Amino acid sequence: MTRRTFIKNSCLAGAAVALSPSDTSTYQEKTLKISLAQWSLHRSFQDKTLNPVDFAAIARETYQLDAIEYVNSFYSKQANNEKFWNDMKARSEKAGVKNLVIMVDEEGDLGDADKAIRLKSVENHYKWVNAAKLLGCPTVRVNAFGDADQDIFRQAIIDSMSRLAEYAAQEDINIVIENHGLFSSDAALIAGIIKEVNLPNFGSFPDFGNWCLSAKWGSTQEKCEQAYDTYQGVKELLPYAKAVSAKSYNFNANGEVTKIDYYRLMKLVKESDYSGYIGIEYEGTEKSEHEGILLTKALMTKAWHSASSN
Repeated sequence: MTRRTFIKNSCLAGAAVALSPSDTSTYQEKTLKISLAQWSLHRSFQDKTLNPVDFAAIARETYQLDAIEYVNSFYSKQANNEKFWNDMKARSEKAGVKNLVIMVDEEGDLGDADKAIRLKSVENHYKWVNAAKLLGCPTVRVNAFGDADQDIFRQAIIDSMSRLAEYAAQEDINIVIENHGLFSSDAALIAGIIKEVNLPNFGSFPDFGNWCLSAKWGSTQEKCEQAYDTYQGVKELLPYAKAVSAKSYNFNANGEVTKIDYYRLMKLVKESDYSGYIGIEYEGTEKSEHEGILLTKALMTKAWHSASSN
């Protein structure tokens, strides 16, 4: 064997090792997938500048995004209208957009100590599970609000989530809890509840904001008397995540969110086992909704690519 042949064969062998399946799976770069949460445009939908039925087209045509997360309050009168949801699905298919989540608010407290009230809230969510099925939307986000006593709350939520997730499982729909204030922003508590319910279609929806333990809805944009650690909370909920929300508030001159370290959070998501979409949810007050969405998208992309993949 000549020296040239030896070197050539050695290089080929090295390339084969470098491209072996085990190594490529280890070093393969995880792709950033960005969706748009409808709440990012809530002011425009509320003042009728935009029409909620056009949401899929807006995400695609204005923001070049291929996945969306709906908010139920914009469709409350259509909740049980099968024709409406079939039409919405057709609209999203025409736009080339995936339907990911329906975020459900104001359907009662799933953690109420009173069983009758609790069961009524569970039943109130059924119509949104049914709508999600028609929409081709795999996940329904619920709020974990209820009793002020943590032990009572915990048992009540376990009961409600078990019932609701079992119902949703019949339609192949996931039920997820988002940190949205009060006990729902106690990530360790919610992670424990998810483990105890122990159903494959029940999980979490970690949000980069909403860690206020002392207020409903949990916004940490303004002052909060008691807040859960943002980064610890996201880390604790990520193992159970079926969706992730990139909440953004106000931006500085460098295009970075002033109260949230996106670089740290995107690194946590990138290094986790989560591989789904991350949703833009702009909630700032200093920029227009349109500009806030664009700034959030740019920051997400920058922070993602700066994160170490090791």
